[in-house]
Amino acid sequence: MANQIYLPDAFLSCMAQIMPNTLSMDDFIAICNQPLRRSIRVNTLKISVDAFKQRALEHQWQLSPIPWCDHGFWLIREDESIPLGNTAEHLAGLFYIQEASSMMPVTALFHLWQSEIVDPIVLDAAAAPGSKTTQIAALMNNQGLLIANEFSSSRVKVLHSNLMRCGIKNTALTHFDARVFGSWLTESVDAILLDAPCSGEGAVRKDDNAMKNWSESSVTDIANTQKALIESAFYALKPGGTLIYSTCTLNETENQEVCQHLLETFGDAVAVLPLTDLFPEAASVATPQGYLHVWPQVFDSEGFFVAGFRKLESAQPDEKNRHRGKFPFSFATKEKTENFFNYLSSQFGVTADQLNGDVCIREAEYWLFPKAFSGIKGKMKYDRVGIKLAEAIKKSFRITHELALVIGQVADKNTFELSAAQCKEYYMGRDIHLDQVLGKGEVILLYRGAPIGLGKWVNNRIKNSYPRELVRDYHLFDF
Repeated sequence: MANQIYLPDAFLSCMAQIMPNTLSMDDFIAICNQPLRRSIRVNTLKISVDAFKQRALEHQWQLSPIPWCDHGFWLIREDESIPLGNTAEHLAGLFYIQEASSMMPVTALFHLWQSEIVDPIVLDAAAAPGSKTTQIAALMNNQGLLIANEFSSSRVKVLHSNLMRCGIKNTALTHFDARVFGSWLTESVDAILLDAPCSGEGAVRKDDNAMKNWSESSVTDIANTQKALIESAFYALKPGGTLIYSTCTLNETENQEVCQHLLETFGDAVAVLPLTDLFPEAASVATPQGYLHVWPQVFDSEGFFVAGFRKLESAQPDEKNRHRGKFPFSFATKEKTENFFNYLSSQFGVTADQLNGDVCIREAEYWLFPKAFSGIKGKMKYDRVGIKLAEAIKKSFRITHELALVIGQVADKNTFELSAAQCKEYYMGRDIHLDQVLGKGEVILLYRGAPIGLGKWVNNRIKNSYPRELVRDYHLFDF
């Protein structure tokens, strides 16, 4: 097969040296020139896998299970006229479009961790655009605290948008070089996913330009950064905590050698946690150390590397630099907290127990912070914590779009089920016109039981409160 995607000779030579004898270089080159199979992960915070399968059947979508993720599926659609991201199910946050191999690190984290800690703290050190963050949040069942860090400022907004769409409320967003966490959050985190920035050798099937700037020297430079990142992550981890290191690259310099650096640096304080039993065929891609080195031709996926470790005893950096960020919030008084939840109960039938968090106030804004956040709130600056609940207006409140997405499925008052046509109108930013007056005040809008946003009753119409920046006016779903 002619090589269409650019694969440098030096890269192919490197792959030939490390590829297992059971695999073929011809098969590797061939698979690199084939497009990736489409894969998705069901967001179990909003819908069960069985219920999603029924929805897929209605659309004539063919689902094939991904062996290392109970909620993941390869997807085939006969009708591709509507972009998958513009389907009603995606817009409602019922699923996330995620490459199959990238589901493996989070599965590994929870397979090894198996924590019974109440309100644990988890760090996703390189979070955007949010596929693994939303997967972690779903497996945490929106409980505890998930610190989602992203170094690129332009990607933090995308990260937040995906978290909001998926109905996630337990995150704290940060924007730092992840090398700071070892000294700022020393032994503060129960589990860490370090899906490290890498040379992307395993991602050529979705990015024709992935290898344009590849060189052996750039691989070495990246590996040096990865070694600093994994050291920092290990310092941030509590004794007994679990660390997953992963990349979407294939060379041993960024994978096995980075893991070896961790083992040599921390000695008896660190132990390898083998992943050979992560899924039925895991042993076929396992290294002698118990890491998973996934070649793209094995499972018809991206190339990926995943390694697991446990921190056995305390190991702290020589210098701890505390970056005390300003905290422009105050914890709400008992009276203000009760006033807010009285409103939420009277308007939507939702109680404080159903949200589970600390109410904090900044001027007229009411926010819900994960309870575990109070233990680390002064250790660094956070871009955004939890979800914005509402704004106080005179003696009442105006709730937010993101709160509507979180509470919509448990609200038993002032909800309105839209038809497919009305749902489409809503996503296009248009008001919903009705034949009669049906309510007063705010209303949470649902489509087939899933919350999609917020509106306001105005006579015989529902005024559209969908955030302007999310409005889509073309190529939307149709039934």
